[in-house]
Amino acid sequence: MHSESIIPVILSGGTGTRLWPLSRSLRPKQFLSLTGKESLFQLTLERLRPLNTDGQLAPIVVANDDHRFLVAEQCREIGVHPSKLILEPTARNTAPAIAVAAIAAMEQGADPLLLVLPSDHLFSNPQAFIEAAGLAKVEALKGALVTFGIVPDYPETGYGYIRASGSFASGKAMAVAQFVEKPNQETAQQYVDSGNYAWNSGMFLFKASSLLAELAQYDPVMLDACKAAWQASKVDLDFTRLDKAAFAKCPSQSIDYAVMEKTQKAVVVPLDAGWNDVGAWSSVWQVQEQDRAGNATRGDVMLENAKNSYVHADHRLVTLLGVEDLIVVETSDAVLVAHKNASQDVKKIVDRLKKEQRSEADLHREVFRPWGSYDSIDIGQRYQVKRITVKPGAKLSVQMHHHRAEHWIVVSGTAKVRVGDVEQMITENQSVYIPIGDIHSLENPGKVNLELIEVQSGSYLGEDDIVRFEDKYGRA
Repeated sequence: MHSESIIPVILSGGTGTRLWPLSRSLRPKQFLSLTGKESLFQLTLERLRPLNTDGQLAPIVVANDDHRFLVAEQCREIGVHPSKLILEPTARNTAPAIAVAAIAAMEQGADPLLLVLPSDHLFSNPQAFIEAAGLAKVEALKGALVTFGIVPDYPETGYGYIRASGSFASGKAMAVAQFVEKPNQETAQQYVDSGNYAWNSGMFLFKASSLLAELAQYDPVMLDACKAAWQASKVDLDFTRLDKAAFAKCPSQSIDYAVMEKTQKAVVVPLDAGWNDVGAWSSVWQVQEQDRAGNATRGDVMLENAKNSYVHADHRLVTLLGVEDLIVVETSDAVLVAHKNASQDVKKIVDRLKKEQRSEADLHREVFRPWGSYDSIDIGQRYQVKRITVKPGAKLSVQMHHHRAEHWIVVSGTAKVRVGDVEQMITENQSVYIPIGDIHSLENPGKVNLELIEVQSGSYLGEDDIVRFEDKYGRA
């Protein structure tokens, strides 16, 4: 690989708690379609295609282990083949994630440039981002660690800022003078008025060797732990699993704190590309098309005398009457109603849900698996009803349950079912019964989705009552 080639490094391990109830820890905001058909993760990848003259996009993706099949499926849907899909066994912030990606990249070629991007940002002008990346490339090839400063158009108090050695109006790359924390309103206004401050975007471009050299100087303990975690990693299907014990020794730090605030090689490139980090529901409202009254909606929504509100309806009609500045988000198992100015505080609700160990913090009613998905339609004291979708060619693990029996009714498609030693094909309107303790499996041999209804009955119906004997997705 040529030293001037750019490898995108996509950081996709976030949980997006401020976009609850749509974003949950097992399907966070980067994997949701908030503005169109494609998810934020997919839009991030699509935005990078102009950087590759050969048309091949082979990013390094660093992901949470819980999201591995989501990442793989969403890459497959848009024809992207990651060169590495690295799984973090535990969250350690951005610095270790980027360091491991740099170590992996050095193994792939000479000394590639790494374009480090969060997976959940939006740009209304993607071409301006590509042009800024070109400007950053010139500096990175000289050994600089380049960050992208978002040219501010209002005094935002929710972002950190970068102070440059000159004015961002110049449009040129400049040395970083200082990284500053989130300011109060008055200070933020002073920053915007000065012209020397930009929002800290969390995006970077540098040579892999440049980043590793600075990390060796400023945090050698982290670098050693990352090297050990990579050297002891295991390949599992399309994924590379970092060694858990070694990675756990990494200090949990952002790349800003570990390197960028300490290095003498930091350079900032102005970026004015209609950037939005989609960090709260108020941000989602900003990027959506709005009606004359300032309302933005998705789904089955009816408004009467409502103003400046965002309404997301997933499963039923949602109506607003005589209100303004509201956020209303409806899902199958939860509804959020918030004042738009309080949208940053949604995280407090999620914290309470986690403290009370409620499933709504982590799971939707519809849960995605590598073989398809299931939706818990109804649940009672000794029964549960699920709608199960199995993708063509997919197979659930060979498994058994200690506490529940199951009854499967095929709605559409064809199922290959094995119960004990008996294998059979069942089709639309046919059913099969699986007694407690019987080893069984379910497969879709067809070319269309298999849809079936599962009725569970028994003394315990938890998802942890699964003993897997064999699994094509490596979960046994």
